[in-house]
Amino acid sequence: MNINHIIKELEPLRLQLQTHPLYQDIKDIEGVRVFMQSHVFAVWDFMSLLKSLQFHFTTTSIPWIPSSNAKVRRFVNEIVLGEESDVDQAGESVSHFEMYLNAMQEAGADTIQINRLLGHLYDSKTVEEGLESIATIDEVKDFVAFTFQVIATNKPHIIAAVFTFGREDLIPDMFIELVKSIGNGSESELKQLVYYLERHIELDGDEHGPLSLEMVDVLCTNEKEWNEALRYSKKALEKRIALWTGIRKALESSAVPA
Repeated sequence: MNINHIIKELEPLRLQLQTHPLYQDIKDIEGVRVFMQSHVFAVWDFMSLLKSLQFHFTTTSIPWIPSSNAKVRRFVNEIVLGEESDVDQAGESVSHFEMYLNAMQEAGADTIQINRLLGHLYDSKTVEEGLESIATIDEVKDFVAFTFQVIATNKPHIIAAVFTFGREDLIPDMFIELVKSIGNGSESELKQLVYYLERHIELDGDEHGPLSLEMVDVLCTNEKEWNEALRYSKKALEKRIALWTGIRKALESSAVPA
């Protein structure tokens, strides 16, 4: 097995995501708000997936010693820099998660649940405890739980595969479709969100996506690891499809007159 085999195997699931009816259902500012209130959890847990890779491939302890695989190390650090300390529209340093929160506030989306989860984590509660305490759709909780199950495998090739095929390599196609959908609605309250999406398209499509494929290719050294990478990548895409379907149901519920 090789990277091209995985790409081919995942194509049907990627097609399901690219053609998911959710994109057509986000028609106005209220639809964007409903979407963001769930999607923000995926923006947040992405950082834990990325930080897990950084933990595996860079030295985070003292005294410092050089870690193995300098190429992967550089790639991971470059992504961390971009995700954790990018520049917003005002030229201020900000993480992409904080950028997204700011976009939610501009759009009038509810940030109570994501902030409640963060509050529990600041209080040293577990992710599981935090998820139990918030009011969000089941698909969000399942999505986040799967992310941390992947991290708990402690296997870099699995984490890298999910990062690449379930998040990084997936983002350009997915976000382009979403930008098109947003373009059909109100943009006056969505400037920061559009900036966030365009920033991801630029970084992930032109830089991070191709490098992440190379990372998986380097880390999968035998057939067992390739099979694990494929299996978890499929699960990641299935979880994303389920998340999109859950958000679509939430959109339908919000559209029902009282």
